[in-house]
Amino acid sequence: MLWFIGRRLTIAVPTLIAISFVIFAILDLAPGDPTSSLPLSIPPDVREQIREALGFNDPFLTRWVLWMKQVFINEPISLFETMFNVQVGSGERTRVISWQSRAPVVETIAERLPQTTWVMGLAFIFGILIAVPVGVISAYRQYSVFDQVGTFFSMVGYSVPTFFTGLLAIVIFSVHLGWFPSYYDTTLEVTDWDSLVAQIKQLVMPVGVLSMFNAAALSRFTRSSMLDNLSEDYVRTARSKGLKEKRVLVRHVLRNSLIPVVTLIAMQVPGIFAGALITEQIFRINGIGHLLISAIHMGDVPMVQTLSFMVAALTVFFNLVADVVYGILDPRIRYD
Repeated sequence: MLWFIGRRLTIAVPTLIAISFVIFAILDLAPGDPTSSLPLSIPPDVREQIREALGFNDPFLTRWVLWMKQVFINEPISLFETMFNVQVGSGERTRVISWQSRAPVVETIAERLPQTTWVMGLAFIFGILIAVPVGVISAYRQYSVFDQVGTFFSMVGYSVPTFFTGLLAIVIFSVHLGWFPSYYDTTLEVTDWDSLVAQIKQLVMPVGVLSMFNAAALSRFTRSSMLDNLSEDYVRTARSKGLKEKRVLVRHVLRNSLIPVVTLIAMQVPGIFAGALITEQIFRINGIGHLLISAIHMGDVPMVQTLSFMVAALTVFFNLVADVVYGILDPRIRYD
């Protein structure tokens, strides 16, 4: 297992380097630079001096290597210093600076991450808790009323976009019924019972919308995988041995059926940190998704580059995690 993990990490490093090169190259070709947001009254020669001071007249490879150094070395060291209140080295190092806020990109992301993690994390957990039992019961009771109702809601939940369900939830539960607030207040601090209730209320609609969307696809995957395994010979053998039906379903069928489900879950995990682009805009959640949309609108290339690379790195990492979980779920998988 350790040899497999080490081998995959060895492959992941050049993969991330290649991904960073592609991301940097594509966004570097995009129009705009830090001087585009400056007042028009600034003379062209002053603008050119600013570009020269920021290194924008350097060759492409030089700027890419500098950005790689900032992302892989300088930013992790600075984050470590902030978290543990220590100083590593002289403390003088170049960092990735946002063109929009003129602040370090990683610090801005760290400020927005808790809001996104609260909403997306809860939606992800609730989606799994809903999808897996629904998929298992639907497969075991194929073509029953429960299966047909679950199939209907799964198709509706996956087909209807989140911007429609989000707006519909706001109109029904906020405008007409007045049960929940129509926006997410990121400045709210939980200090007593009333603030806790307010926090739960503002989480209900965005978490509910995203949970329904996540659970819809995951339940269909779980149902399909369960149906494939229910007809296998090892299931009939387990039943012929006199094992209880619950043990057959949970210990044998569900364990093998979770392999493709784990793949889908691993692909959804980076979305927790990337944020829900549409949903955060609808409920005005000041999270990572809102930050990315704002950076794209303002032409903040360093912010877009860093967020894109962060999502790519998380995708590579959780692919590795999924491969390790495969071996835990299915003993037939060996990594030797």
